[in-house]
Amino acid sequence: MPMRCEHMKSICFVTAAPLTLRAFMRNHLLGLSEQYDVTAIADFTPEDLSGDWLPGVRLVPIPIARHISPFADLKALWMLFRYFRAHRFDAVHSVTPKAGLLAMSAARLAGIPNRIHCFTGQVWATRRGLVRGLLKNADRLIAANATRILTDSHSQREFLVSQGVLKLGQAEVLGHGSISGVDIERFQPDVRLRESIRTELGVPRRACLLLFLGRLNRDKGVLDLAEAFARLARDNADVWLAMVGPDEAEIGAQFERRCGDAMARVRRIDYTPTPEHYMAAADVFVLPSYREGFGSVVIEAAACGVPAVASRIYGLTDAVEEGVTGLLHPPGDIPALHDSLLHICADAGLRSRMGERARARALADFSMATVTAALRVFYEKILASKAQG
Repeated sequence: MPMRCEHMKSICFVTAAPLTLRAFMRNHLLGLSEQYDVTAIADFTPEDLSGDWLPGVRLVPIPIARHISPFADLKALWMLFRYFRAHRFDAVHSVTPKAGLLAMSAARLAGIPNRIHCFTGQVWATRRGLVRGLLKNADRLIAANATRILTDSHSQREFLVSQGVLKLGQAEVLGHGSISGVDIERFQPDVRLRESIRTELGVPRRACLLLFLGRLNRDKGVLDLAEAFARLARDNADVWLAMVGPDEAEIGAQFERRCGDAMARVRRIDYTPTPEHYMAAADVFVLPSYREGFGSVVIEAAACGVPAVASRIYGLTDAVEEGVTGLLHPPGDIPALHDSLLHICADAGLRSRMGERARARALADFSMATVTAALRVFYEKILASKAQG
């Protein structure tokens, strides 16, 4: 475990799941650890603590449940408060809703001067009634307890202001958006991968391969995609679909029923540690989601030279430049989704032009190095650090 340096400013990052740190924050924490004393708190397992995946960063396990659990939440709040009081961080930075609610509250009670929360999407955006109101008020409480607010897209910031969660001018967006940016060395076009993955999946070389990559649930619009693909496949024998991601909502059977005979041209992959392989093999990335904070996966596909067909919602309107790097359709509009897929699948030249522009935009505006640099500038301003390592 890294030793605390008393001459360095200190930052503590808090999230519920270690996966959030691995997938979105690792490069940021490594970059900041060159200048600051950095701690990361999450519900770490012994395996998480035994690896050397965040060298130079102190890892502290505190059980933060993702779902509402009053007793467990109060216990986590107390543990966070005690830890913050003991270590007197210069800043506490939270990501994800539950971590934000607990960490911002505990940090304020502990007297931490800089309390930063990053909004990355709102679960309540697709909810109704009492649950929506409860979750929305939790976000208001996060904002009230924080001293600085970040959102990972400009359109998400506008949405939160329109919903009365944030005040105009209260939140900032780093650069063009995205919580993490894209690793441009990892995500890039690869002809050999394209051939090998298509062979592995049994997809013809000249077929138009659509790719969905993410958690299978209703909010991602996967059932809409099933219906649109079923119709598309009836009229076009050269269209295939790869569905990559865990079926966390157990809707796989519903997806298959809605696809019908088109399931013969659907390839299902439950989980992959190498999403870039499937992106390199795809012709079009599809994300008909009902809610997204930004849509990082769209930018990863873009870095691979793959255009997108996505829903016109906040977050995704930042990730896709409509008519330039992809096509957008109204959320939940299955005929419009079908028409967008039909249009892009029928025009190889359009796919090529959009793919080239998508990659150029990803490299220019959304590289991981660019986003990490913006976060470092953000902390230099708020901490005014003159510390020497």
